[in-house]
Amino acid sequence: MSIACLVLGNSGSGKSFSLRNLDPANTILIQCIKKPLPFRTTGWKTRSSITDKGNVIQTDDPVLIEKIMRQSKHEVVVIDDFQAMMVNMLMVRSSEKGYDKFTDIGKAAFNIFNAAGDLAVNRRVYIMAHTQTDELGNIRLKTVGKLVDATLVPEGYFTTVLRTELVNGSYLFSTQTNGQDCCKSPPEMFEDTHIANDLAEVDKCIYKFYDLQQYQQA
Repeated sequence: MSIACLVLGNSGSGKSFSLRNLDPANTILIQCIKKPLPFRTTGWKTRSSITDKGNVIQTDDPVLIEKIMRQSKHEVVVIDDFQAMMVNMLMVRSSEKGYDKFTDIGKAAFNIFNAAGDLAVNRRVYIMAHTQTDELGNIRLKTVGKLVDATLVPEGYFTTVLRTELVNGSYLFSTQTNGQDCCKSPPEMFEDTHIANDLAEVDKCIYKFYDLQQYQQA
């Protein structure tokens, strides 16, 4: 069983920047939006095709995303801008009438969430996405509307949900809920309710908390 973590935040709040200290040799990054990384990219190479060498793959195809997750030999899997996968599916089928497209979008997300916890033992998966705020002020992962929200609760598939916050000029991760967001983490996994915006440090804490062993590539 792999360990899955959800990382949420507004655009520009530091989600992608938090990848900067991950070891690119051990990380596969799936970008649902084609964009340059917001840090020096030594060791990070974008594949021009799925068969090329490199650890950055740009695709919003949910079937391909799941295939990469399951077949990759990397210890850490990161999916960035996950909400774009759902939005792009909706835009492609925007002319369709009826509710089938929303069911298909929900199912695609469901399959990826399940796969995130169903990889080889000791692998870690980080899914990063934007947030939305409802009429009551509650903050959760952004989907494509109430028809998906009514059937899919993304946060329920994860034991650890972090959210980016700007506190006194510092970009941080919140590890526990403020009462209106969906942040959560096991007690004693992190030292504080706010920690450095650094996914490498988060990964170390998760690795230590679950007493994981070095992932052995097949």
